[in-house]
Amino acid sequence: MLCRRSSIQSSHGSVPVYLNVYDLTSINGYAYWLGLGAYHSGVQVHGVEYAFGGHEYSTTGIFEGEPKQCEGFTFRKSILMGCTDMSHGEVRRVMEDLAQKYRGNAYNLITKNCNHFCNDVCIKLTGNPIPSWVNRLAKFGMLCTCIIPENLNSSKVGQHKIQDMGCEEEKKKLRSRSNRFSSSSNSSSSSPSSPPLATT
Repeated sequence: MLCRRSSIQSSHGSVPVYLNVYDLTSINGYAYWLGLGAYHSGVQVHGVEYAFGGHEYSTTGIFEGEPKQCEGFTFRKSILMGCTDMSHGEVRRVMEDLAQKYRGNAYNLITKNCNHFCNDVCIKLTGNPIPSWVNRLAKFGMLCTCIIPENLNSSKVGQHKIQDMGCEEEKKKLRSRSNRFSSSSNSSSSSPSSPPLATT
């Protein structure tokens, strides 16, 4: 299988790594053609999509899900980022290493969002950064916070806002989902059968 694109450097490996890009807003239908837009992204490898979203807790905000199916967003496109030789277990260990850096309560649309996470993952897996247009809004936002709608910065991608949940039982489920991955990253032995990330 060829894993080359003109926009990415050749990377060694046999497992393709894709960046799945989603529209955060319907305005992207127009903004995309101008090289702008607000996007969510996830990294697909070994048939699993890994992404980062915010919540109120200091546990990881990394979650896994079905590729191209992130709930609440419109799938736009999949971009081949390169290939990796990492096994499924090795990819999970990369996620465990990133779990502390990408905590749910550290999410910020401008400085630490899902696209920043995907960029870090793609570099670790393939050596290639994500295309600059995917996170261009955050770069503009650093220059002028007035262009970023306030409701987008509080976006809790892939997780539920705790205050929106109706009962304590749902809050416990969310804590449990996030803690499964955090506790596995604290254990000394990691294996492909380690507890799953939070799933959507």
